[in-house]
Amino acid sequence: MKVSIIGQGYVGQSLSMAAASVGHNVIGFDLDTNLINRLGSGLSHVPGVESKLLLNLIKTARYQPTSNAELIKGSQIIIIAVPTPVDNERRPDLAALHSACELIGKTVSEPALVISESTSYPGTLRNLIKPIIENLSKMTLLYAVAPERVDPGNSQWNILNTPRVVAGLTHEATEMAIKFYKSFCNEIYPASNPEVAEAAKLLENTFRQVNIALVNEFSSIMNRKGISSFEVVNAAATKPFGFMKFFPSIGVGGHCIPVDPEYFSYFAESLGTKSRLTNLVNELNINRPSEVAFRIMDLLGNNFKGSQIQVAGIAYKEGVSDMRESPSLELIHKLRKLGAIVKWHDPIVQEWGKEISSSLDPKIDLGLIVTPHSKINFSIWKEANVKVLDLSANSLNYGWPKFL
Repeated sequence: MKVSIIGQGYVGQSLSMAAASVGHNVIGFDLDTNLINRLGSGLSHVPGVESKLLLNLIKTARYQPTSNAELIKGSQIIIIAVPTPVDNERRPDLAALHSACELIGKTVSEPALVISESTSYPGTLRNLIKPIIENLSKMTLLYAVAPERVDPGNSQWNILNTPRVVAGLTHEATEMAIKFYKSFCNEIYPASNPEVAEAAKLLENTFRQVNIALVNEFSSIMNRKGISSFEVVNAAATKPFGFMKFFPSIGVGGHCIPVDPEYFSYFAESLGTKSRLTNLVNELNINRPSEVAFRIMDLLGNNFKGSQIQVAGIAYKEGVSDMRESPSLELIHKLRKLGAIVKWHDPIVQEWGKEISSSLDPKIDLGLIVTPHSKINFSIWKEANVKVLDLSANSLNYGWPKFL
């Protein structure tokens, strides 16, 4: 089956590899020609996608990365896997989704199934994607959604063993989508309609946003009494039912948790109501890096002026280079604004903006562990007796007690 996947980021590339590996002929389309050139050379930017696999699929013509929209023609399935971020006002930014739909409408030349994996609010497939495409195309197309569930760097859960929620606008679309995903996914959950599938994606990550905000606020309150919130979380987690571990952090990052709840909030407003809880936790987690900066300054005697601070790990998550919505950036900005001299070390990111990663410095005044990639050698700080605060959101011991 010829499958075109629009967008070759974390979601699109992972999906392309999965589909091509089971025999589909995959066209991986992206407007970023630099990305396409790197993929064509066998250079993957997605954890878990090995160059050997990428090159083999290209060599056997199962996967073709391209910026040529003409190659999409003749596809039986066209999948939209483009980013759906928020704008500067934290409102849905569907520009990339609009562009993908326009490209499909202008390019499609025969009947096909259009599937959206891009996260958005309920009704997006029915009221936005379908009308845009049909306004530009004379073809009769089928439409379905299968919201992405890609977790970069997660070695336990992947496309094969992660259940997928699928729903079409028609029975035929649903059945065709199920058949496609069953070719490389072990478990498919057919929702009754696309709106249920779209809403499920928002609930999944709003749930996480709420619980992260809860444990972060809990941590701040426990700090006033000198109680370790990490010990409290581990103690509570001994309950075998009704509890799930969430560790305190400096905030939330990535393309899902900071974003999807904003789409839910927007959807609520479109119905003439508000999700007061969602709005509150969004605000709490956005302000969290600033709160942590002030807690650090309080520890240092309320004076950052001239302090040499180094942040270890600035990506939003361990093991990946993804900087989308990374709270580390806001923490660094706030620390600098308060007078500290801040540099950072991240062997995976290496460059960000006009700055580059610096080696771990044993002569700094304070080290902050934020995103502890496995490649970071903290023994450099340990052997130099550097004062270090562990801000990482896990229960691992890197040689210093957890600060949050």
